[in-house]
Amino acid sequence: QVQLVESGGGSVQAGGSLRLTCAASGRVFDNNPMGWFRQAPGKEREFVATVSSLGVATDYTSSVKGRFTISRDNAAKTVYLQMNDLESEDTAVYYCAASLDGNWPRRLLSEYNYWGQGTQVTVSS
Repeated sequence: QVQLVESGGGSVQAGGSLRLTCAASGRVFDNNPMGWFRQAPGKEREFVATVSSLGVATDYTSSVKGRFTISRDNAAKTVYLQMNDLESEDTAVYYCAASLDGNWPRRLLSEYNYWGQGTQVTVSS
């Protein structure tokens, strides 16, 4: 059984930083692209960032480029999302996801097979 557990969310002021962590358990991880998505109130879940199986390649949605950094530690089965210079528009529930398909990049919700329960990020202006 695969489990993804996010942590690190919280409330910060605009301009602040947070680091989200996704801990994976089960057979999936080393060979799988991982991603972060978010869902704001009243909006659809959207792609934020993805990292390739070995952590060599990354991809971001345009609104977070230069502010967010995705990384992974395969030995620890952990994925991180470092979020700097946060804006009120970043307020959302953030979800970690794992894809069983090794193709790259992975930007669509339908390309991911396992999801965490989400962690709330609130940015006040």
